Amino acid sequence: METLTERLAAVRERIAAAARRVNRDPATIRLVGVTKAHPAEVIRAALDAGLSDIGENRVQEAEAKIAALAAERHRLTWHLIGHLQTNKAKKAAMLFDMVHSVDSLRLAQVLDRHAADVHRVAKDRLPVLLQVNVSGEATKFGFDLCGWDEQPDIYERFCADVEQILTLPRLEVRGLMTIAPWAPDPEQARPIFRAVRRLRDDLAQRFPAIAWRELSMGMTDDFEVAIEEGATMVRIGRAIFGER
Repeated sequence: METLTERLAAVRERIAAAARRVNRDPATIRLVGVTKAHPAEVIRAALDAGLSDIGENRVQEAEAKIAALAAERHRLTWHLIGHLQTNKAKKAAMLFDMVHSVDSLRLAQVLDRHAADVHRVAKDRLPVLLQVNVSGEATKFGFDLCGWDEQPDIYERFCADVEQILTLPRLEVRGLMTIAPWAPDPEQARPIFRAVRRLRDDLAQRFPAIAWRELSMGMTDDFEVAIEEGATMVRIGRAIFGER
C-alpha cells in the first residue's frame, strides 16, 4: 500500500507531466490538498511530506483543525474551497488565508465587512476567487454563467457584479474558481475548463487593473485536463489522502 508521501509525489509528477504537455512551468501550479473528513494528524503528516496548502470545505470543521495545528500556522496556507454561507463569513474571514468560493455579490459584501475586523490595512486584504458555474449544473454553486459567451446579457450582469466587488476595500480578487460536473471521462470536463479560462481572459481585458492570475479548477478525476487548460491551482483530496 502506498504511503501518503508516495501518493503526494505521484500527484506532483502527474501535475508536472500535464504542465509539460502544454509547455507550462510546473512551478506555476499550486497543489491544494483537500482534507475534508481527514483529521489534523493527517494534515500534519502531509505538511511533513511537503504539502503546505490545505483546502477545507466547511468552516466549522476547519476551525477545529486550524486550532489543533495552531503551532504550524506559519507553515500552512488554509484555503476555503466549499460553499460559504453569509452567516459563516465572519469566521471564514478570521480563519482562512484565501476563499475560493465567493459566489455572489451579497456574499462578497458580507465577507468584506467582516474582513475589515481582521485585515485592517490594504496590504492585508483577504484574497478571494469568484466561483463561476459555466456548465449550468443545478447542484453546483457559483455565479450563473452558463452560455455567457453566446448571451451578452448574462456576461454583462456578471460584470456589473464584478465591478462592485472590485470596489470592496478588504477583498483582493485574484481570479476564478469552478467545479466541473463529474464524468467518467475527464475529457468531458475540458470544455468547462476552457470556457472558464476564456472568461478569465475576457475579464482581464474588461478589468485590466486586476491581475486575474488564478484559475482554481480541477480535482482528483480531472486535474490533468484542467492544467492543460490553464489551471493555476488544483484541489486534490482522494489521490493524496485516499478514500474518506
